[in-house]
Amino acid sequence: MINRNFIQRSLISAADLLKDSLSSEEHASLRRLLQSLDPRIKVLTFILFIFLVLLAQSIFSVLSLYLFCLMLACASGIGLGFFLKRTWLFIPLFSLFIGLPAIFSYFTPGEALFSITLFGATLAVTRQGLNGAGLFVSRVTTSVSFVVLLSLTTRQTVLLKVLRVFKVPHIFVMTLGICYRYIFLFIQVIDNTYLSIKSRVGTIIHYKRGQRIVAWNIASLWQRSYQLNEDVYSAMLSRGYQGEPALLYDFKLKLLDWLWLCFSLLIFIVFTAKQFPS
Repeated sequence: MINRNFIQRSLISAADLLKDSLSSEEHASLRRLLQSLDPRIKVLTFILFIFLVLLAQSIFSVLSLYLFCLMLACASGIGLGFFLKRTWLFIPLFSLFIGLPAIFSYFTPGEALFSITLFGATLAVTRQGLNGAGLFVSRVTTSVSFVVLLSLTTRQTVLLKVLRVFKVPHIFVMTLGICYRYIFLFIQVIDNTYLSIKSRVGTIIHYKRGQRIVAWNIASLWQRSYQLNEDVYSAMLSRGYQGEPALLYDFKLKLLDWLWLCFSLLIFIVFTAKQFPS
């Protein structure tokens, strides 16, 4: 029962991943603020925003950028619940656990605010530790939010093409593109394999027989993946592939793109001036 539930939960999680990816494509196809911008300008300005997050010297400054990111998400037709769930799922929570020890005087000496007792040991929480941990977690959260917002409002194929505009090595871009495309094929293979096993041997089998079935399917999947790799590469060569992928998407700058670029540069200059006054 436990093994069967685990497999079913895995399949449900894979289906949820597919639904999330399809919903991301739906958000990227909307005609809202960020979706209407040229992808090159959008990527450049988001790099500036993330750089501002790294330059911020106070939690208030980082939180102001985070609020700005949430406003952009709302202006782009992305619900706050959906956006917060995607941005707070793993990395910010993980960074919270990493930064938590820094609040104690043992790691960050300074002005003690209060003390707590853990396992018979008394630890003091310092003001400097709270500021440092808060700044670290807020920076990670805001940076992840900008990256997620960029991916939600830009089609994956277009975003990969923008990486080539910024001179990212094509082998890296091609690897990302292939991984993104074939993860859906991998989900379908998992679903078909589970259904075929269930239809032939049922849902309750001895664990030794289950191990043999899993090992055989791993070997079969490896062989099929290798053959698929050769077939896809041969098909690409037959269609004129010479090391650089072609995408039927032409970049074109509009008045809105220039206005957005000027607005972003203005934010960058004002924010930098406040962080580093002369």
